[in-house]
Amino acid sequence: MRQVTMKTLVFLALLEVCIHCAAAVTHSLKYFYTASSGVPNFPEFVTVGLVDEVQISHYDSITMRAVTKQDWMSRVTADDPQYWERQTQGLNDTKELFKGNIEIAKLRFNQTGGFHIYQNMYGCEWDDETEEVRGYDQHGYDGEDFIVFDLKTETWTAPTPQAFITKQKVEHDKALIAYDKNYLTKECVDWLKKYVDYRRSFLLRKDPLSVSLLQKTPSSPVSCHATGFYFEAGGLLSTCDRAKMFWRKDGEELHEDVDQGDILPNNDGSFQMSVDLNPPTGDWEKYECVFQLAGVKNDIVTKLEKPKIRTNGGNPSDMTVIIVIVAVVVLALVAIAVIGYFIYKKNKAKRPPSPVSNPEVLEELNPKA
Repeated sequence: MRQVTMKTLVFLALLEVCIHCAAAVTHSLKYFYTASSGVPNFPEFVTVGLVDEVQISHYDSITMRAVTKQDWMSRVTADDPQYWERQTQGLNDTKELFKGNIEIAKLRFNQTGGFHIYQNMYGCEWDDETEEVRGYDQHGYDGEDFIVFDLKTETWTAPTPQAFITKQKVEHDKALIAYDKNYLTKECVDWLKKYVDYRRSFLLRKDPLSVSLLQKTPSSPVSCHATGFYFEAGGLLSTCDRAKMFWRKDGEELHEDVDQGDILPNNDGSFQMSVDLNPPTGDWEKYECVFQLAGVKNDIVTKLEKPKIRTNGGNPSDMTVIIVIVAVVVLALVAIAVIGYFIYKKNKAKRPPSPVSNPEVLEELNPKA
């Protein structure tokens, strides 16, 4: 199978976040590391960690601190108070190693100055129904694949001649290959399961989901909006089967004059969705919005009653709910794209240590001779 190129990593990440009604869903843990040279107003080293495409961690060479991006990640320090301190120290060390990777790559490609990026994406995917596991470890330079690990064959692919010396060296190191395989298929998955459990426990303690009726103006469609719901990402059900929202009249589901929205992630790991109804000319009492969630016995039914509708005219602050939610999603995607182009990262110590965490392994990947 053809390897995914480094140029497509950000696009695929955004696609996975936004895609609606996916045929199959699995849990994922990914880390992106980026070292840059000659890039103005941008950190020389940046790292991002994602669980199911939701950012959980951040580090950069300006702040010099590894920090969490999700409230539910507080469970990490509850179990291990020194967790983030160790992550910070590990990434401070890794920063220097990745800066060295750029210099080595520049020598390989006979380059001097200019704008250059060295990237590493690694992680694992796990289906909690079938227990199927996938792992990946890809290194790129200036937007192109440099060297890629094939977990199935336990070999490294070097798409460019400049990476061939690295391929020869690492493929002769059987201990390194065994270490990489163990990390991608076991250690990474163990951490992924732990993070999924942290998120599940946190969200189950939160207030239940809310369903609201929203309308900008009296002539605008009426939006039935649900937010704060959560479902497991793994299993045999597709996203469409796990959550469904629709309008019905006189007990019959409507397919005309309705606009079905996508299921979108909130920044806390929960989800939101909406379905719009063109405002009826009469008989409002015959309409109702229905929200169904897999695993929840009773549907949430909201009757279309004018006093329940939040509008700009009645309460301007209410409509900011949707505006803020959309803004958060857009800003999150932009942030991933911006950070992603210069990607990404790698954590050490108690966070799943990557196969390229220690100096010996990094030297294997980028031998100087």
